[in-house]
Amino acid sequence: MSVFRVDVLEGARIALFSLRANRMRTVLTTVGIGIGVATLLAIVGIIQGLNSSFDKQLATIGANTLFVSKFPWVMSGDWWVYRNRKNFTLPQVEQIRAQSSYVTAISPIVGRAADVAHGSEQLSTVGVNGVKSEYLVISGYEVVQGRFITEADDETTRPVAVLGADVASGLFPNISPIGQTIRIENRPFQVVGTLSRKGKLLDNNQDLVVMLPFKTFYAVFGKQRPFSISMAVTSAEDVKKAEDQLVGIMRRLRGTPPGEPDDFAINRPEMLANTYQQLTGALYGVAVGVGLITLLVGGIGIMNIMLVSVRERTREIGIRRALGARKRTIVVQFLMEASAVSAVGGALGTLVGLGLAKVVSLITPLAADVQVLTVVGGVGFAAVVGLLFGIWPAARAANLDPVEALRYE
Repeated sequence: MSVFRVDVLEGARIALFSLRANRMRTVLTTVGIGIGVATLLAIVGIIQGLNSSFDKQLATIGANTLFVSKFPWVMSGDWWVYRNRKNFTLPQVEQIRAQSSYVTAISPIVGRAADVAHGSEQLSTVGVNGVKSEYLVISGYEVVQGRFITEADDETTRPVAVLGADVASGLFPNISPIGQTIRIENRPFQVVGTLSRKGKLLDNNQDLVVMLPFKTFYAVFGKQRPFSISMAVTSAEDVKKAEDQLVGIMRRLRGTPPGEPDDFAINRPEMLANTYQQLTGALYGVAVGVGLITLLVGGIGIMNIMLVSVRERTREIGIRRALGARKRTIVVQFLMEASAVSAVGGALGTLVGLGLAKVVSLITPLAADVQVLTVVGGVGFAAVVGLLFGIWPAARAANLDPVEALRYE
């Protein structure tokens, strides 16, 4: 063990001396491996950032929520089949509340896009939703100012509104919106509350919304638009049980005959996560493959340079073998040299890759989130590449015939 330790220390010393003696060659080889690591880390950083961003967006929906609608979130069939399904009714909502043992809050939700204005300020394509009071619990919003919609607001069809964060800041940049009047499609509504910020979900701005009482929405905009049903269940662990129970309840309420497919869709956040992974899995594989190919090119460059180094130092190897150096000692020396070049290139490539990922996140909508293990893995993987591509040159150097090596000019 002590002999091997001496071989490693002596091999490292000779390797560093050789690298210092051939600075230009070392720099070029280091740049080659560094480009590969930088490319790979930048791609992985962006991928991890996208995954982290999507997970955060998905968390805004809530892990213990279910949504029943005519259309599934991920459609796999004919759109007209979903379009022709029967609309839900408010008595069905109440029956779900009464029959389900898992639902803790339930609210119908109906929406449309509209222009919203206050004085000279105007916002276009705002999501205007009609909901009931329990929607606050289901959606995960918090009331920042004022209050949310109440049952009294809904029963009396009061023209009141609760504003999302972007609507509140866009229409009332300098004053409190509470008690102010906004106009939705030129109809007046009194602001009674504002909501906390939630951010975007799949490019849908959850803060560019206005909440109205459900019956007020229908009284103002007409009852032709179908609504969906949103609900919160007891816990995230009970979501699947609640979904199974809900299927039976909905089939009974809608009179679906046995053997016929469901004429409704039960959606949950997990479906979006699965779809996201399917859509991006192939793309991520190709991106990482490009980075690995770049790193492979850098590894081939290391092998080429090491073979040149073996050829140039053939006489030196012969002298060392003639003086009693073992093959193992020669192998360790050249492997140390190859791994040193790769490790330095990996470290520099890591810094450049982190910088590229950060720049991309600053100048584009793409997020970047490089984890510590990824950084360590990048440097370690670069060193491993150096070892793998240095094995053949090292073995070739160790297997040189000492007599022939001494005669080499």
